Amino acid sequence: MKRLLTVGFIAAYLGTLNYGILCHMLGFGTGSHPLMYFIVWDMFCGWSAYDSRAHVIAEGESQTYYDVANPPWGEFHPWGEVGRQHYDVLNNHTARIGFNTLRHTQHEPITRLFVIEETWAKKYNIPESAWQARYDGPKDVQKYYRVRSIVLPDGTVSETVGPWLAYQASQMLGDNPRLQLQASKSRTLFLMDHERPGREMLINPGTGGAYPGAPSSPVGAPLGN
Repeated sequence: MKRLLTVGFIAAYLGTLNYGILCHMLGFGTGSHPLMYFIVWDMFCGWSAYDSRAHVIAEGESQTYYDVANPPWGEFHPWGEVGRQHYDVLNNHTARIGFNTLRHTQHEPITRLFVIEETWAKKYNIPESAWQARYDGPKDVQKYYRVRSIVLPDGTVSETVGPWLAYQASQMLGDNPRLQLQASKSRTLFLMDHERPGREMLINPGTGGAYPGAPSSPVGAPLGN
């Protein structure tokens, strides 16, 4: 009896894993149930060498900017020390966090709301002692700021772009003739690039920020003009 139970458990375990691999390979039912997360073979393929944070900035009629991602009642941390606005990688609901702060605070009339993505290489997150043991020079943190979306006070999205990594991937494809040739031979390719190159892509060498003021300012206090 014990042998039969052991064989049955192994067969069920391997069968479940094979089912998850087939669902991932065929793109069938990968999100049909929360338990699919544990058997679909794509749990860690989304990791990146870059870290990112989201900042929600409101612009008043006086062209004063306010940090509305951190409400007066405290920032919500669903896990660890990272605020909830940083978990919305697809930028589907980040602006709503800013509008919730505006609804419950006193402020001048708001003209626009910006969702700004801050990105930097994860290697700069290591402690200073580990950095000195691995690299010869000091840390020179290169941070990239990108306007992900501009939202009007009524909730209308007037402008939206993809994440910084997707933008860099499209640039890499456009600058590499070999990749262009491979893409043209494999399948039809449509480049949906709505980004305006240059002005919304700012490089901050660690000197303060690419938009007026610092996002760590308290809610209700102007970030600058």
